[in-house]
Amino acid sequence: MGRYQRKVGILRRGVAVVAYVITEACIGTKNTACVGACPVDCIYDGGDHYLINPEECIDCSMCLPECPVEAIYPGDEVPEHLQHYATKAAEYDYSTIAPGWGAN
Repeated sequence: MGRYQRKVGILRRGVAVVAYVITEACIGTKNTACVGACPVDCIYDGGDHYLINPEECIDCSMCLPECPVEAIYPGDEVPEHLQHYATKAAEYDYSTIAPGWGAN
């Protein structure tokens, strides 16, 4: 594996392993500052909120300080009650949409 490649997987407890997760605070806000900050275009419009594609994320953290509602967490710091957002990001079918501000 290269320096900037991450593996996405599921831990024994069923918790997704991802670099960063966008959670419920994004719902209703969907501020695009994180999208513009991402150097690899790994943030997708998932409908009600943005999603970070864990297969494409290089773990640079540039999105983290840009979120005005603090909806982005490092994958290992997502509160237990928000873990389903990590699972959603890990299992989402990103092939149906383009990265960025809207669906194809």
